Amino acid sequence: MSLVGKKAPLFSVPAVIDGEEIVEDFSLEQFIGKKDVIFFFYPKDFTFVCPTEILAFQEKLEEFEKRGVAVIGASCDTEESHLAWLNTPKAEGGIQGVTYPIIADPVKTVAHNFGVLAGDWNYNEEGELTYQGLPVAYRATFLIDKEGTVRHETVNDLPLGRNIDEMLRLIDALRHVEKYGEVCPANWEEGKEAMSATREGVASYLSKN
Repeated sequence: MSLVGKKAPLFSVPAVIDGEEIVEDFSLEQFIGKKDVIFFFYPKDFTFVCPTEILAFQEKLEEFEKRGVAVIGASCDTEESHLAWLNTPKAEGGIQGVTYPIIADPVKTVAHNFGVLAGDWNYNEEGELTYQGLPVAYRATFLIDKEGTVRHETVNDLPLGRNIDEMLRLIDALRHVEKYGEVCPANWEEGKEAMSATREGVASYLSKN
């Protein structure tokens, strides 16, 4: 079930911040009323596609911060695993230099509440609780506004890396909608024409494009 239009599930879990400090009660609630949030899940530490995405978010971090947006990463690994990976140089497959928070979700409750686990628990014929599928999160990304409402979500299968620039475009679109009350058509980018959400507005836009 999509979370778009609904309140994002809140959490208070361990996280690594600034690439070096473990905090035990990192909370999504601290951003409510203050900042929009890009909250993204990746499958696992010390893997292959994941560091390319995590580092790509870091490379664009200034652009997110310029827009008043916090970036938070998450996986089902422990905070100790995160810290070890954050202290591993890039040349050795690590993510050293990442400064935004990465939360730890080893019991998988956060991934479960956001609906992005690549598997689930079930009972076998003997009545034993087993896990079917992979106990990791899909490559999911959520744009959560200042009110704590999910405005966008995408969920990629494990081999499919995401486009970080698309996250920035969506934030720009949200800002435009909030500021001008217009809607953003297909392939809209900052600086391009938007349109009013009326029949006349659509007709005018289509006639010029």
